[in-house]
Amino acid sequence: MAARIRKGDRVVVIAGKSKGVEGEVLKVLPAENRVVVQGAQQVKKHTKPSARGAGGIESREAPIQVSNVAHIDPTDGKPTRIGFKFLDDGRKVRFAKRSGEIIDR
Repeated sequence: MAARIRKGDRVVVIAGKSKGVEGEVLKVLPAENRVVVQGAQQVKKHTKPSARGAGGIESREAPIQVSNVAHIDPTDGKPTRIGFKFLDDGRKVRFAKRSGEIIDR
């Protein structure tokens, strides 16, 4: 299966408690069909003091189901679906179905 969402992509959360949050994909977990989005799905983590640092309660992002996020169209900033196509030079690239804009760098 080709990866429609990759690390570094700009996405918006379309379902769940973080609905509407826009952010960058920090991590992709393909085996679990989940992604970690910056600023979305915040959870509290209680840590003990250790040699690395002081303990306390820290807030961090938890993974979200990949079906609950959508790409942000580079032209108008609205959610879009992703398609694949081959360029004339033979490269396979992702493109936004909303505007036709190529997403891959």
